[in-house]
Amino acid sequence: MALYNGFSTYNRVRKFRVTDFELVKQNLFNHFRIRKGEKLFNPEFGTIIWSVIFEPFNNELHDAIVDDVKRIVRYDPRVSVENVFITEQSYGLSIEMEVTYIPENQTETIALSFDKTNLTVALGKF
Repeated sequence: MALYNGFSTYNRVRKFRVTDFELVKQNLFNHFRIRKGEKLFNPEFGTIIWSVIFEPFNNELHDAIVDDVKRIVRYDPRVSVENVFITEQSYGLSIEMEVTYIPENQTETIALSFDKTNLTVALGKF
């Protein structure tokens, strides 16, 4: 029996129900799709990445993005983040994070690609 149940239409054809770690990953993905300050009545929700994606990528920006990723993952008590790796790409940023789903002690690497040409984010898995 699933601990957590939810619904998602992202990349789904017929099965829209998601549970447990899949639901948590979808929630994290949704959090990264929101620019920090965009959510009504919750200006701390969202990521800074959309505000800095066109800035020159240096060590200071790298550290700020790592801190932001860790803050977002800590927002959800069902998961913890172990490592965060950021790579600058010609089209934007690629972020890989090792996330542990606490109820089952399951760790996975989750990849996000932030595309500055289309202002989109894609969820992947390595």
